[in-house]
Amino acid sequence: MPSPALSAHAARIPAKSVTALLCLSLSGVLWGAGGLVGALLGKASGATPLSVAAFRLLAGGGLLLAVHVATGRRWPRGRAAWARIIITGLLSAGFQAAYFCSIALSSVSLATLITIGGVPVIVSAAGMALGRERPTRAGLAALGVALAGLVLLAGIPGGGFSGTAMLASAGLALASAAGFAAMTLIGASPVPGLDDQVLTGFGSALGGLALLPLAAAIGGIAFRASAEAIWLVAALGIGPTALAYTLYYRGLRSASPTTAALVTLLEPLTAALLGAVVLGDRLGPAGIAGAALLGASVVRTLWVNR
Repeated sequence: MPSPALSAHAARIPAKSVTALLCLSLSGVLWGAGGLVGALLGKASGATPLSVAAFRLLAGGGLLLAVHVATGRRWPRGRAAWARIIITGLLSAGFQAAYFCSIALSSVSLATLITIGGVPVIVSAAGMALGRERPTRAGLAALGVALAGLVLLAGIPGGGFSGTAMLASAGLALASAAGFAAMTLIGASPVPGLDDQVLTGFGSALGGLALLPLAAAIGGIAFRASAEAIWLVAALGIGPTALAYTLYYRGLRSASPTTAALVTLLEPLTAALLGAVVLGDRLGPAGIAGAALLGASVVRTLWVNR
């Protein structure tokens, strides 16, 4: 008969796993909603996509830092904590910049396919190389179904671009995927004493500051202030940035990096569904099939890892 301590420990394991999956799922949904809010912000304020990325990081990071100061919590201490914050901030700025530069060179569909589709592939390959994870056949099949669904959902990249531009765009999208994958793999090993909220706050603020000079150099920083634009900046900073990244880092404490990367494929699925409902975008038969495949892959991942 197991002791009460062992029984309590066994009861905590599934609860902890379910909480992690819930955190990862919510972060993916919030990131998907962030695409819609970011597009609306660009139209309302006249800001470039790179400026929108900088604004969202600064707004989300600034909000969490304000909460941090107001509640009188201790500031991060130690070289390991600040090293993690700096790495997270630079990776956040790097993959955001690479993604939007990839879009500028070709199309949203190509950048989305390579960036979002590349993250779980890179994370899985890195996990095998480092000996952390050994994917099963069922897991690889789920990844293949997810990638097929993503291709159908995003659509085949259109033509009209030169070979050099397409190659450069693909390279930047792959760099963006590698940056997010690196952030996922690093985040799977939390630093003792560094809270997820604190990491998100300082890391996002640093990433936003790092993006500002690049945004100014590419397209300039323009912002038509209005009540709508200010509300959209606040919404983008609170939900898809401050809350989403905090939840993602928290989920990584209990879920494997590969599982996290697969679950956050809810981002393009949410973005497509919101686009259809809010903006009236038509998915078409291929898009609907892709959404179904992508959703089935995520559901399968959640069920197996529950």
